Amino acid sequence: MAELLYRIGRFAARHHWTVIGAWLALLAVTAVTYVSFAGALSSSISLPDTPTTRVSQQLQDDFEGTGAGNGSIVAETTDGEALTAAQERELVDLFDRIAEVDGIEDVTDPFATQSRVDESAEQVSEGQQQLQDGLVQLDAAQAQIDAGRDALEEQRRRAREAGTLAAVRSQLAAAEQQLDNGQAEVDRGLARIEEQRPRLEVGATLSGLSSGFRTVSEDGSAAVANVVFSLPINEVEVETKTEIEDLVADAGIDGVEVHPSQEIAQTVPSILGPGEIAGVVIAAIVLTVMLGTLVGAALPLVTALLGVGVASLASLSFSGLVQFVSVTPVLGVMLGLAVGIDYSLFIINRHRRQLKQGAGLHESIGLANGTSGNAVVFAGVTVIVALLALNVTGVGFLGLMGTVGAVAVLVAILMAVTLTPAVLSLVGMRILRRRERERLAAGERAHDDAITERDRPMSTLRACWVLGFGIAALLLVAAPATQMRLGLPDGSTQPPDSSGFRAYEVQAEKFGDGSNGPLLVVADLAAPLGEGEDAVLREQAAIGAAIDRLWSVEAVVPIGASVDRTSLAFQVVPHGAPSSESTEELVRDLRELRPQTVDGSEATLGVAGNASANIDISGQLADVLPTYLVLVVGLSMLILIVVFRSILVPLTATLGFVLSLLAAFGGITAIFQLGFLADLFGVHAPGPVLSFLPIIATGILFGLAMDYQLFLVSGMREAYAHGAPARVAVQHGLHAGRAVVTAAAIIMISVFAGFVFSHDATIKPIGFGLAFGVLLDAFVVRMLLIPAAMHLLGEKAWWLPRWLDRILPDVDVEGARLERSHPVG
Repeated sequence: MAELLYRIGRFAARHHWTVIGAWLALLAVTAVTYVSFAGALSSSISLPDTPTTRVSQQLQDDFEGTGAGNGSIVAETTDGEALTAAQERELVDLFDRIAEVDGIEDVTDPFATQSRVDESAEQVSEGQQQLQDGLVQLDAAQAQIDAGRDALEEQRRRAREAGTLAAVRSQLAAAEQQLDNGQAEVDRGLARIEEQRPRLEVGATLSGLSSGFRTVSEDGSAAVANVVFSLPINEVEVETKTEIEDLVADAGIDGVEVHPSQEIAQTVPSILGPGEIAGVVIAAIVLTVMLGTLVGAALPLVTALLGVGVASLASLSFSGLVQFVSVTPVLGVMLGLAVGIDYSLFIINRHRRQLKQGAGLHESIGLANGTSGNAVVFAGVTVIVALLALNVTGVGFLGLMGTVGAVAVLVAILMAVTLTPAVLSLVGMRILRRRERERLAAGERAHDDAITERDRPMSTLRACWVLGFGIAALLLVAAPATQMRLGLPDGSTQPPDSSGFRAYEVQAEKFGDGSNGPLLVVADLAAPLGEGEDAVLREQAAIGAAIDRLWSVEAVVPIGASVDRTSLAFQVVPHGAPSSESTEELVRDLRELRPQTVDGSEATLGVAGNASANIDISGQLADVLPTYLVLVVGLSMLILIVVFRSILVPLTATLGFVLSLLAAFGGITAIFQLGFLADLFGVHAPGPVLSFLPIIATGILFGLAMDYQLFLVSGMREAYAHGAPARVAVQHGLHAGRAVVTAAAIIMISVFAGFVFSHDATIKPIGFGLAFGVLLDAFVVRMLLIPAAMHLLGEKAWWLPRWLDRILPDVDVEGARLERSHPVG
């Protein structure tokens, strides 16, 4: 591989315009394919075959008007007063216009809905009052009849004593018949009441269950219209949502603000905003300080940006065929920029060092490409493998994210080993500082590879202190990760000035937190319901009451029965917000609940809805994380054993990676979930950690950790192989590689940190997690803990069983054989 890259570097140096032109042509081709074939990005994340999707499909198949995606349009008065009749009419007109948009199944009228709810409750109340009044009247009539019978019996006794019974017998019989008729009327009244009582009790139960559900706030200042789409929310066209937003923006209702909810107002995050640009500027400053020339600093930036353009356009060209989550291309840009700059820097740094040692221009370019370029290819392939391994999780959108990230890294590698040599040839000796060129012209040569006094080993006591304190510090930072909860962003995490956030806040304030994430519950019955509406109502009351007894339920609203009458659907409004622990617990409780039906059998409950979907996605990703982590750790051990021909070096490298990864998880949890330093990082609503962040961070940080391990420890191995004592070799390798690794790490941290200031709630934690992870791994693990551990291990660090030494291939990552065949100077 080193010899091949040497030849590629020489070819690119000699034919630099051809190579540059080829890359520019490829950029143009990808731009054309993007314009021709790219599709819309989805802001919704979903997984197939989860409990939520199965219930949603059942709703769509068996219940009319349910099962598709839905969102909300929230209206509020600007002065906090109740909506006027004129404002209500204008809002209803707006909702009617939205209902005519293609892809919209229905938009509910919140005022008519609230009126029906109020009327139903009033009718139940009136019915109960009438029933009570009837009972009072019947009790009074019964008392009169009983009193009449007593009086009649007294008259009969007196007549018998007076001997006049025969004379008044007919009168007494007529009076008794009148009392019997009155008793019959009372009995018929009681029968009618007893007949009506169960229906009224069912009505009262259902009314009580849904009493916490409102579409117009109690003070009348806010209303919520439910928007029902024709398709599941993740399949709704962006054009449909955009048209809704346009109609809302143009509504112009005096004294009323209208806010589409997050499901409608979600937007695709910007790829390059002010924060991202600031990250690139910091990277440029670091490059300028590191390389000493503006030309040298510009070169990695130009190649990285060109690579990002090619990779992003090429990947997005397939978005018309495969559904892309909106965060996917941003992740590709993140990785492409970071590794593109770093990989080019490694080759440029090696080239500069060789020029100062007296190598010819084209020869130095070829050697830099065959040595550092070889290490770049190996390190980059490690990152690619870690990203592609995301496909083994079985999570479609996650595998696609890994694939797009892998494409970005692959393009960065190809750019580094082809375009970088071409531009280096074009730049020529100007890659060196003026003083360096003057010294070279004067015959001075650098000798950076020699063992010097600065390579004196650290003390064993210092190594023990560094190792112990470093591990303790990482474990301390990792401690919050024990409380990590996973979830997906909701309206509360959107930017405070967004309509999604405002819609969420208004609903939470006016209707309760749970109104932002109602659950859809389907009860599967043991047998079909009997004929008639009463059978449905009785079953809804029985099952609804069982659901309502769960402690975190605010309201239970019956939706209807399935076509085959074997299932009932309910809307359940929880007490807590969609991302709260109480709602997560409620979903589990509902799925475990087996409510008793009217006939004594048990019903089985299924749960759907946005909150339920988030819980399912987070749970499934949490389940696959350990498997993926084991895969990555195992891969790490295998690769490093082959590279360093050692058992203990890979073991320490892998344990160091696990420590830095856990510490990164701890930092993410502390800031984004627990709210520590939340204001500093613009986190206005701490909540669950982004569900796919741990697994994405594991893959990316693993690859980058192996990069830094490779560039630092390979120098230690090279010095050891050339006869330096093990502990001296540790210091020599550290001194030889730490400057470029420090610059590379700062660049990568800057690029990732630029995304921390994104307004998107998905991008922000990813940017922080990667930046913080690289910071800990590069500066704590690779530059402190690994040298200290290898010092303590001494010669044992390079121990390898003889049988394993015989079967392992010699990959020669640093291109030592190439250096021997092409000596510099």
